[in-house]
Amino acid sequence: MNVALDKAGRDALTAAGWNVGETSAQKTFGFRNFVEAFGWMTSVAIVAEKLNHHPEWFNVYKTVEVTLTTHDRGGLTDLDLILAKRMDALAK
Repeated sequence: MNVALDKAGRDALTAAGWNVGETSAQKTFGFRNFVEAFGWMTSVAIVAEKLNHHPEWFNVYKTVEVTLTTHDRGGLTDLDLILAKRMDALAK
């Protein structure tokens, strides 16, 4: 793991609603209330810790803005795709 994300991986992120840039991917998640948003963040934190890959995120009330990148690789990797898929699944 931790290999640069190829075009297929970038396309998968885009298809899932992520805004994919040259070195990162962003998405805003909306929830019904703060408790739901914070609960989702807690679930994601457990996944991120297991992957040893952590998101940059910003939470205001029921909205969580997420940025994914792999700093030590200088851009997107397979770890970002894995974490994005898990985040999307947990948000359903």
